[in-house]
Amino acid sequence: MEIPGYQHIYSGKVRELYQPTDAKLSHLALVVATDRISAFDHILSPTIPGKGVELTQITNWWLDQIDFPNHRTDELSPPAELADRAVVVKKLEMYPVECVVRGYISGSGWKEYQQTGSICGIGLPAGLKFGDRLPQPIFTPAYKAPQGEKDENISFEKVIDLVGLEIAEQLKAASLKIYAYAAGVAEKSGLILADTKFEFGNDPATNQLTLADEVLTPDSSRYWDKAQWEAGVRDQSFDKQMVRNWLSEQWDQKGEPPTLSPEIVELTAQRYQELRKKLTSH
Repeated sequence: MEIPGYQHIYSGKVRELYQPTDAKLSHLALVVATDRISAFDHILSPTIPGKGVELTQITNWWLDQIDFPNHRTDELSPPAELADRAVVVKKLEMYPVECVVRGYISGSGWKEYQQTGSICGIGLPAGLKFGDRLPQPIFTPAYKAPQGEKDENISFEKVIDLVGLEIAEQLKAASLKIYAYAAGVAEKSGLILADTKFEFGNDPATNQLTLADEVLTPDSSRYWDKAQWEAGVRDQSFDKQMVRNWLSEQWDQKGEPPTLSPEIVELTAQRYQELRKKLTSH
């Protein structure tokens, strides 16, 4: 996509990145959330109608609530035709760590716990069941691999190796603090924030740790309906888990993934919209 006044610089799995052609604004970037969806490190087909708009609205809503430096700036407005799915941000020196916080056990953490009794080297009580609440939220980072390669769960010691002790401790503390706040907000909307992933960078203008990328969206987080969870239903979620489940039934993860069915596409679009309404209506 060509955008007047901007130069395309990067394509991610689900977002496109541009920078202003005006050299005086080279410290800024335009992030456009597409309707693409990815799972198991593959970009899937077809797209999910309205997904980019929903995720942008959810991220912006959360950033308005969270008391922590973030990458948004009002120095430049996004193009009017993309205003509902794009945001202008400050360029950061990003840390290669996905800052995952888990308050409940599910996903890859559940698989690892079944094998080792721990997640990312953090020992957990015996006898936990899928979807159980953990005694306290845990920081289980992952190494952010280049596109096309698989992200890898790592220990906190590995985070120290990657970014140094001071930054590692800041990443952990900020992630746990933001998660705790967000989980409380979600609960008031009848939702459980089971786990989430944050990304941070250094703002060269302020030398501050700064929150970046999408924040607390259903692509980066696992939300459950609280009433259903309390009733013992643990296989429901507002994220793209239904897409992963469908793929697991249809595909052995060899070669290219199959085309998503129209029913899955429609259901996924509805779930994104439903989550946004639940969160932002309170």
